[in-house]
Amino acid sequence: MSSDDRGVSRRGFVHSAVIGGVGMSLPVVSATSASQAAAASHTSSTSRPDFTEQSAALSPDRTVTTACQFCNSNCRLRVDLKADRVIGVRGEANDPVQAGGLCVKAEMMPELVYNDQRLTTPLRRVAGKKGSPDSRFEPVSWDEALETIARKLLELRDAGQAHTIANRTTGRMLRGTGSLVARLFAMLGSPNNTDVGPVCNDAGANALTATFGLGNFTNGYGTDAATGKEDLGSARYLLLLGTNQAETHPVTYEHLLRERAKTGAKLTVVDPRLTPTGAQADRWVAPKPHTDYALVLGMLHHIITTGRHDQEFVDRWVLGFDELRDHLISHRYTAAWAAKVTGVPEKTITAIAEEYAAAKPAAIYCNAGISHQLGAFDTYRALTFLAAVTGNIGVPGGGCNFMHNTWPGDLHLPPLRARTSDRTQALPVGPDYFAESILTGRPYRLRAIIAQGNPLVSSANTLRVREAFEQLEFFVYTGLFMEEPAYYADIILPVCSGLEMEGVYMRRDDRAIRWQDQVVPRVGESRPDPEIWIGLAHALARLDTKRPDSEWREAFPEKWTDYRNLWAEFVKHTPGMAGMTEQRMRHRAEPLQWPCPSTDHPGVSTLYLDHPSWYEAVEALDAKHGGKRFLTPSGKVEIFTPELEAKLAPTGHGALPVFYTHPEVTGSHPTLRYKSDFVVNPINPQALTHAVSIGPRQGRSPHGAYPLMGMTGRPSVVHFAEVTHWTRTGKQLNGIRLIQIHPRTARANGIADGDPVRVESPRGSVTGTALLWEGIREDTIFVPNTFGPAQRVGDLYGAPRYEPANVLPDDGHYDNLSGQQAFKCFACRVVKDTQSSKGSRR
Repeated sequence: MSSDDRGVSRRGFVHSAVIGGVGMSLPVVSATSASQAAAASHTSSTSRPDFTEQSAALSPDRTVTTACQFCNSNCRLRVDLKADRVIGVRGEANDPVQAGGLCVKAEMMPELVYNDQRLTTPLRRVAGKKGSPDSRFEPVSWDEALETIARKLLELRDAGQAHTIANRTTGRMLRGTGSLVARLFAMLGSPNNTDVGPVCNDAGANALTATFGLGNFTNGYGTDAATGKEDLGSARYLLLLGTNQAETHPVTYEHLLRERAKTGAKLTVVDPRLTPTGAQADRWVAPKPHTDYALVLGMLHHIITTGRHDQEFVDRWVLGFDELRDHLISHRYTAAWAAKVTGVPEKTITAIAEEYAAAKPAAIYCNAGISHQLGAFDTYRALTFLAAVTGNIGVPGGGCNFMHNTWPGDLHLPPLRARTSDRTQALPVGPDYFAESILTGRPYRLRAIIAQGNPLVSSANTLRVREAFEQLEFFVYTGLFMEEPAYYADIILPVCSGLEMEGVYMRRDDRAIRWQDQVVPRVGESRPDPEIWIGLAHALARLDTKRPDSEWREAFPEKWTDYRNLWAEFVKHTPGMAGMTEQRMRHRAEPLQWPCPSTDHPGVSTLYLDHPSWYEAVEALDAKHGGKRFLTPSGKVEIFTPELEAKLAPTGHGALPVFYTHPEVTGSHPTLRYKSDFVVNPINPQALTHAVSIGPRQGRSPHGAYPLMGMTGRPSVVHFAEVTHWTRTGKQLNGIRLIQIHPRTARANGIADGDPVRVESPRGSVTGTALLWEGIREDTIFVPNTFGPAQRVGDLYGAPRYEPANVLPDDGHYDNLSGQQAFKCFACRVVKDTQSSKGSRR
């Protein structure tokens, strides 16, 4: 991790070879990157021949351009076909950010198509207890399935129970599906059309909105077409907190490393465990889990009290700086205090603060490692302050690049002309509150849920979630496979994978999107999600006796089942999007960034840049902000205003940061106490939330019985959510849950490398295989998530069917503003698993 290691390691993350049926065998994480391949070609006297060239069997008939459906690198794929079968997948060489690269997951796109586990027809429950693997289902037609759902929804609406209907969208859908769901729920009268954001990264967007005005990743990858200058690649300092980009966003991370090799930028990675991302860093910093908030407060205190802030920028563009300075001093949030909380030496904290403040420009990156903390919103807010006081916002190479807070989000359709009624307040934000509602009836009991994701793996305190879904009156699951939630369903609907659809699917983190063409026919009777929701609206039209069928049909015209027509509506009605036409995107090797107010506009790379292209975009976003640099009420960065303080106060929060952390963090720290009453959530005003107070931990510490801290996360670069566990490549390469334990901790517990182990928390236990790893704190255990007991593909390789890692975290402590669950810290202990062998299926 010295400065000599700045270049991309020869054991890189990305490869550029053809994959699939053509080309060399696929590496996992040791493949040569595009840039290295080019370098190697200049130094090697011989090159390997391509024996597929001029092959009659392996020369493609045609090539279709599409995009990868997995991470937010949003790689363009050039898919080669022979006799209408996929024989190869290549990266886009003409995109300078992608540079022809692909990661291991690209090969799994065809494996989702050619997969004998795919759901191919709608199914209806006919026997078995909900949740039982012995549940039996029978095929039904689409009309019968959708009318069964419509009949139940109308029954609840007509009984005055529309608010007890909920939906949970996911990131795996064509963009704009959520707008169709919102439209349908508005007509039904339910407020509970929620999405996966609170399970993912919504807190970052909420904090960005409060401070700067827009809830999006602030800077862009590649050259800004408006200025002709490199954006994020021009950073002189890269500060990564809670983000393992080498395994979660490998292609865009490699781009940053290529640019870093040119600029000599310093890279600091903050993470309780050493990852392939940290291996590339100049400095790896390992704080105690769930204490990044204290680290950032200590940095702010040091920067401000030693005069290292950008006074000129602060004077011109920042509101609340004086209040922040006085607050940090009065609360004594010094670097020395932060060192005691985090376990990071004081001199390291001050060094990071000084380096970040001195570098111009400096970029911050965060991901789920921050989002999945109890204080996610407040931690992100403190990070926005860090960028603001140093003048690192609205400049190329700087910004607050909180990952997955991308775009498109709220895509607009024509105004709804149908009658709608006032709706009950929504449940507290986030699908993880569904279980609480079902089991306790507070603030009311959900009776019907439609889910596009996998709450039986992704939600905290999984055993409690199972109990809730066993009791749920009516459940609809939409998906590719018989995942865990399918066994609780009354109706199952099959959806398409990414290669079977046309449109806009995944997004790059920097608000950049691509148009993807359909590569292969749909599998069986599967449908894309927009088509399902339009079909459901038409089923409601046929059965609704209280609303004219014309209202449903006018609100959901049949022509929208052609996604090109639906996208044209979004372009027409969504602010800042007029330049993002299908035709324009089809002809681009690079994705196009939002905002993009006209077909002549290049798209915005750096938000808040003092440049005509930004002000043109601002005018298109909302004329009332015309001329503003920041889209806050004041037009400036808002750290503290009396209005913001008053807005947050009813929930127990304030505009200025007060430290707290999860009660299961070791030591004695302030934490949140939840009040029984509900208040309106000021960040998500359509929803309720619990008010909180900040104070000492209540009750006995769990650390007598559970002395360690556990955290969950991505198993490796191989996996993305649960879907890759349904591919043979995914299970072959990473089908074993490898639980990372420091060697000294392992020895103290009688555990050797490779032993079967059990991690236990106050909620339950999960099993795995011990991986002794020097690169993790001694007080911390890492448990890979996304494994689940329904993942039968692994049976071929003898891979165990594991309980979800989210059996372990608590669901009672959550960020009451963003709805984020605290997956990144739970009290636990690790023991040798004497109840089973390494082939355990527990």
